[in-house]
Amino acid sequence: MSKVYVIGTCDTKEAELRFAADCVRRAGAMPVLVDVGTKGAGLAVDVSAAEIAAHHPQGAAAVLGLNDRGAAVAGMALALTHWLSARTDIGAVLGLGGSGNTALVTQAMRALPVGTPKLMVSTVASGNVAPYVGPSDIAMMYSVVDVAGINAISRRVIANAAHAAAGMALNTVPPATGAEKPGLGMSMFGVTTACVTMLREALDATHECYVFHATGAGGQSMEKLADSGLLAAMLDITTTEVPDFLMGGVFPCTEDRFGSVIRTKLPYIGSVGAVDMVNFGAKDTVPAQFAHRNLYIHNPQVTLMRTTPEENRAIGEFIVARLNRMEGPVRFLLPLGGVSAIDVPGMPFHDPAADAALFETIRAGFIPAPNRKLIEVAAAINERAFADAVLAAFQEIT
Repeated sequence: MSKVYVIGTCDTKEAELRFAADCVRRAGAMPVLVDVGTKGAGLAVDVSAAEIAAHHPQGAAAVLGLNDRGAAVAGMALALTHWLSARTDIGAVLGLGGSGNTALVTQAMRALPVGTPKLMVSTVASGNVAPYVGPSDIAMMYSVVDVAGINAISRRVIANAAHAAAGMALNTVPPATGAEKPGLGMSMFGVTTACVTMLREALDATHECYVFHATGAGGQSMEKLADSGLLAAMLDITTTEVPDFLMGGVFPCTEDRFGSVIRTKLPYIGSVGAVDMVNFGAKDTVPAQFAHRNLYIHNPQVTLMRTTPEENRAIGEFIVARLNRMEGPVRFLLPLGGVSAIDVPGMPFHDPAADAALFETIRAGFIPAPNRKLIEVAAAINERAFADAVLAAFQEIT
């Protein structure tokens, strides 16, 4: 039977965690109580804190017995990530706790594949949960009262969570039969919608097209699916999260952008869609140092800033360094006529010098290989000629 891993700091939340495990058992699933308390209390649990700590790359001493609580929690989170990722019998993972345990347990949850049930009962689940959830499918449940004793409120909340986790473990989604269409990850922004729509319409009949809005979390979610083995290929046309990462926009990727393609060797088609812009909020939120720049109000909540030639060189360097590390089949396309709907003649972000800096940087840094080709297309990104070139490249590598 798949197991429900009930995880928390038993040195401070033992009664609540045991209650949750009992609820899981009464619901018909098999609980496994896991202690991640950094005090190493040696309580009678299914998996001790010492056993988890031993999975830290530097051993248990890097987790237990530290005077620095923050360092101990960070060390335990890393150890739990290694331990939990090695389990092959996970039916669900249920975490309970405050901010520290939420950070600890959700870090390990994020390392698990999309589709593995993950539920976190937390005192901070009513606020900004993006740092805890990230690109994963973690369900956050607000504890209402603190996880500090079993009372009329906590009993209902924890029991509901335990029953939900047990239900997910007992009612697993059947594995793919092989008849399903292969999944394609596709990145899109408003200013690249025409291109991605043409691609999706051309490929819908043969592929399951998953379109991700390139808002930082969107790109991370797409790459999470790749790491989880749920994509057959990636059509990463819109890499606008890179300029936001480099220039401080509100939709940034992380340093690991393109990392899943490097790790998985997934067939990859990429481009430079919407790298002509950095995204900010309403116009009055644009940092003062950018007040003199070419700004475009996309809507009342989103203001775009045109990237300069110097910034485009940095963007190109970031992208090409990662392309050169990809060992799977790769085609990267440059739309010489413009990288977005507003980077064409007559539109506010048309800037041939900035685009030239981007293209020249990628050309100069790109290392061709049998698996890896750079393709230049004399068209703007939203023109049919560019979409046709992407489709031809896709057919070639798949």
